[in-house]
Amino acid sequence: MCGIIGYVGKMTNIQRVLIDGLKTLEYRGYDSAGLAYVDDGVKIIKCQGKISSLEEKIDESKQGKLGIAHTRWATHGGASDINSHPHRVGSVTLVHNGIIENYIDLKRLLEKEDYVFKTDTDTEVAVALLDYLKRKGLWNNLEVIREFAGYIKGSYAMGIIFDDELDTIYATRKDSPLIVGVGQAANLIASDVSAVLKFTKEYCLLDNYDVVKMTENEVEFYDKDLQNICKEKLEVNWNIEQAEKNGYEHFMLKEIHEEANILRDTINEYVDSLNSFVEKMPDLKKYNKIHIVACGSAMHAGIIGKYLFENQVGIETTVEVASEYRYKKVFYDDKTLVIVISQSGETADTIASLRKAKENNIDTLAIVNVVSSTIAREADQVLYIRAGMEIAVATTKAYVLQVAMLMLINLKMMIERDKITSRELNELLAILKKSPEYVEKVLKEEKKYFDIAEKIYRDNDIFFIGRGIDYAICMEGSLKIKEVSYIHSEAYQAGELKHGTISLIEDHTTVIAVMTDEELSLKTISNIKEVKARGADVILLTKKELDDNYEFVSDKIVLPKVNSYIIPFLAIIPLQLIAYQVARLRGCDIDKPRNLAKSVTVE
Repeated sequence: MCGIIGYVGKMTNIQRVLIDGLKTLEYRGYDSAGLAYVDDGVKIIKCQGKISSLEEKIDESKQGKLGIAHTRWATHGGASDINSHPHRVGSVTLVHNGIIENYIDLKRLLEKEDYVFKTDTDTEVAVALLDYLKRKGLWNNLEVIREFAGYIKGSYAMGIIFDDELDTIYATRKDSPLIVGVGQAANLIASDVSAVLKFTKEYCLLDNYDVVKMTENEVEFYDKDLQNICKEKLEVNWNIEQAEKNGYEHFMLKEIHEEANILRDTINEYVDSLNSFVEKMPDLKKYNKIHIVACGSAMHAGIIGKYLFENQVGIETTVEVASEYRYKKVFYDDKTLVIVISQSGETADTIASLRKAKENNIDTLAIVNVVSSTIAREADQVLYIRAGMEIAVATTKAYVLQVAMLMLINLKMMIERDKITSRELNELLAILKKSPEYVEKVLKEEKKYFDIAEKIYRDNDIFFIGRGIDYAICMEGSLKIKEVSYIHSEAYQAGELKHGTISLIEDHTTVIAVMTDEELSLKTISNIKEVKARGADVILLTKKELDDNYEFVSDKIVLPKVNSYIIPFLAIIPLQLIAYQVARLRGCDIDKPRNLAKSVTVE
């Protein structure tokens, strides 16, 4: 959530530089935007709404070589011009991601020192605290920031301009992502490397409480004790073109169509031969209990993992929502493995759950997309899904790869526990390597999915039903509809309908039934007939082996004949495309749905 960009360099059209940087961060989700730049003092421009509204306010004739900018997602105080960042108090200007949990106590302290607050934000309290510490006599700005950290409870990533050093940007972080881009003609801070790619592919990661002091020609790093430290330079392995639509109307559609290629890249990285697969995958023999912890779509991928681990490996698996797991009583033993799943690697609740496991000396394994993200750095072992940059807020390609990675983990556990022969494993690995071809076949049926979307986009309610692993697919399909089209949508275990939910079914209620599990298909058909008898219009998603002349369905999607092992990530693709087209027909902001953010870095 929220985005930060800071620039100091040789370019003098600073307002345009900051606006363009903010545009690369729009996918993170926001409801207001603003910038501060140095031109005969600090000047601030900010407003509620889109970056395009901010862009209308800038004057590109104004010169400057240093500035900070921000997209805000409202937490403390509503979306408004005055609550927008940057905030300025006294001689300090600040942009901030995160939450200052003890801001009320700090506000009371500062009010006693004659500070008057104009906004409802915790950020104004933070900048006032920095100003107070300077007034208190801490003239060295590094010392001000170190002292500030001792007052704060909560999370923050901050870009700071002090009036007595107008050629310098300071930055610091705790539990909220921030990187430093190091270039030939510019140095930058940003929430995400995408914002610095125009200027450099080299960047450094800040650890908690690190402070960076950055001018046009020099970048200095300090630890929490203000000892000068060296930081490893990393290099981005993708380019700015991946942040462009390449002819697609929306990033979501582009990313769905990338699924075959990125699936091929990820599987080929881990699956070359049986021996290389065994070597590249982690050793999982010792574990007899697995906790999968994630949020949103990643949690839905985890539910598919649970079905695989329990039914094919015979290992007890629980799937936990990270925001609950971090606070609940958890029963561990030394044979428990905690698997955390996060596209960004910066999901706040998932990070907290990971740390909880580590505090209890429990082994952790992360499935992440972003190299060197917080989760990737802190987990004991990491498996990367190699989805590349995912810009649309609603995840598509990363989800498919998360499911594929859980399948690979499942195969590794099966071979370790003699649940599968080498010959059978080789056959399944070959099927996985061939699976991108089937993804391409499913994608080629796009028009059929769009035709279905045309029939349902005016609906107010849509229900998904399925049994077993199909229910997990339903959960993700339903979430996609909700996220991008704002239609009320729910997923239910098909057998649970008669325990209350069926009362909501009436004439022409759309029910999307997923039926790929052959063992449960007859039961699912009975449930479909129950909703049909009450007037529902049923859309059936099934596979070739179960296809029949079902007279009780209005529309049918039939997946190609493939090994059932790869059905879970094939089945979601039509549902992703239906959700996309429904949202498009409803005129929704598909890549940036209201109230949502790509990386949820606060509780």
